[in-house]
Amino acid sequence: MNAQYALLGILNESPNYGYELKKAYDRLFGNEKPILPGQVYSTLARLKRDKKIEEVTNDEASGGPERVKYSITSHGKQSLRVWLETPEAPSLQLQATLYMKAVLAIMEDGDAAPYLDNQRHAHIERMRQLTRQRRSAPLTTKLLIDHAIFHIEADLRWIDLTSSRLTKLKEELCL
Repeated sequence: MNAQYALLGILNESPNYGYELKKAYDRLFGNEKPILPGQVYSTLARLKRDKKIEEVTNDEASGGPERVKYSITSHGKQSLRVWLETPEAPSLQLQATLYMKAVLAIMEDGDAAPYLDNQRHAHIERMRQLTRQRRSAPLTTKLLIDHAIFHIEADLRWIDLTSSRLTKLKEELCL
């Protein structure tokens, strides 16, 4: 999963603190592998360096050490939008990213259907390319291509299933 875009997507909802971002990430995406605090802060440092986020004035007195609140910049919003609109290349490890993009698209626009449609088209185009390659390939290559096609078919089934469940997903995310 791409922590940079997950944090941008969460910050796109509202400014927040690093620890709160970690909690939101873990709630939304960390079922299998929660994000480490060091990864959150190193990612925030890179995002700040790249001018995708900025520190905002914190008027809240906590009585403890001063906490830094972060806000997404217009450059960060544009970067997030481009990432959300760019289909992922079908691969064996794609499901986590597809899920993350679906959740963040809901958070961004209230609807992930356009993202999922765009992703579906990219998968179908890749399947067509592989099918053309397969026609003249030796058996060893055909077997590898078949493997790739079967994974793309599984992704397409997941995209269709997720598309049919977007209303319920939005409800469960409390958005």
